[in-house]
Amino acid sequence: MAMRRRVGAWVAFGVLVLLASAITATVGWRPFIGPAARPLTDVRFERTPARLERGRYLFEAGAACIGCHSEWDRTRDGHPAKVGAEGAGRTWADEDLPWMTAPNLTPDVETGAGTWTDDMLARAIREGIGHDGRALFPIMPYARFAAMSDEDLASVIVYLRALPAVRNPLPKTAVPFPPGPLINSLPRPITAPVPAPDVSTPERKGEYLVRMAVCADCHTPADARGNKLPGLDFAGGFPLPDAKAGHTVSSVNITPDPSGIPYYDEKLFIQTIRTGRVIARELDDMMPWATYRNLTDDDLKAMFAYLKTLTPVKHTVDNSLPLTPCPVCKTTHGGGDRNTGSPRSLLQWRRN
Repeated sequence: MAMRRRVGAWVAFGVLVLLASAITATVGWRPFIGPAARPLTDVRFERTPARLERGRYLFEAGAACIGCHSEWDRTRDGHPAKVGAEGAGRTWADEDLPWMTAPNLTPDVETGAGTWTDDMLARAIREGIGHDGRALFPIMPYARFAAMSDEDLASVIVYLRALPAVRNPLPKTAVPFPPGPLINSLPRPITAPVPAPDVSTPERKGEYLVRMAVCADCHTPADARGNKLPGLDFAGGFPLPDAKAGHTVSSVNITPDPSGIPYYDEKLFIQTIRTGRVIARELDDMMPWATYRNLTDDDLKAMFAYLKTLTPVKHTVDNSLPLTPCPVCKTTHGGGDRNTGSPRSLLQWRRN
């Protein structure tokens, strides 16, 4: 009997070891113990006119914060932020994410960020840790913003402090299971200085600007778990639902491939972002051109210079065509049946 108990104990121990090894090798322990987070500091960014102006530019254009953290005015082309609601937050029910809330970033003490410290904001923007210590859902593009320079980060926070306080009670984000625990593994603490970007050439400056504008997140298709598909960077096909308008559009291919935008020149690119139209064709308002139109000509030229350096990816996405299954990105979008092959064959095509 004692031998059976000892054997049973060793079997149970072995099962626990195997289970622990499996967890370590797969999802890791963060879903159970919480996200990695550095301790908060008492840093307070100096308020200067230069930072205030740079922060305004990043908030309203360069990083497009205003588009996610403001109610949209759907009576206007491009759905810009409602006047008086800039930065006051909104729920994402219109994007079929009723549990998702972009919080009120204005200095309102009761419903906004009025009690949050500068480092709480800094940690949220670049590291994905909310003011209350929870992991932020990665629709907040902190993985992209991790490259935001220290000076740009300080500028954004200085500008947020200068926003008019708006009282706007909103529900707290409640990420459902299973992604709720899994996103705990995503945040990465930043413990070293992040220098200013290399802007020595238009292409390098454009790479930083495209990253801050989070273009890749919308213009790269993903699998059912939200992982971006390898080999399809900037190739379009990511679904953008607009529940209020009653339709879903897909992002288009913006690589230089013939199925993308090889016919764009600098003038057409700037005109498209400024007007929301490709000559006579209107862009769907799910493309936030009303935000990006506030970018300077020089920055738009740099972004276009970088886009021209992208690897061409063969992937037709045309929202004017019927919705059909696409064998390349494994989703359904306009013109999907005009594509052939799979991501693997596509990668082979690119290597050739």
